[in-house]
Amino acid sequence: MIAKPVHAPPAALAKLRLEDKPRAVPAVAFTDASGARHMLGEFKGHYVLLNLWATWCAPCVRELPALAKLQSAVPGLRVVAVNVGRSSVADTAAFLSAHQAAVLSVYVDTNVALERSFGAYGLPLSVLIDPKGEEVARAVGPAEWDAPEAIAYFRSLPKQE
Repeated sequence: MIAKPVHAPPAALAKLRLEDKPRAVPAVAFTDASGARHMLGEFKGHYVLLNLWATWCAPCVRELPALAKLQSAVPGLRVVAVNVGRSSVADTAAFLSAHQAAVLSVYVDTNVALERSFGAYGLPLSVLIDPKGEEVARAVGPAEWDAPEAIAYFRSLPKQE
């Protein structure tokens, strides 16, 4: 059995709302820096923070460095930041580098299928996925991902049993 987050997120993550009941994530593909296609199911066994962002979205751009710091501070967490829109893989890589987020893997979804399948009505949208591959929380809008209490929260998530 895989445990789910059992406690509410800290104030720095006030936008991260726990789901009443975990739900399956959509089986939608996105592309990495080498052009390979991936699906969220490939990350099972780990907590994943899926972040849907775009280069034109100012709040998205402002939170990229915080997501990069969170990824570095919590090695067991997979931060999957997917650029939704028309940017190429090369442009996305350069953009992440220019915004102190080069530690994040380059992922793009040029047909915005992830955005549609998660019912995103605004960006950024962040979805916390448990090791079973189920959505357990989501945040609409930017959050303080690199705040000390946010990092402590992600470090405290139960490990896979």
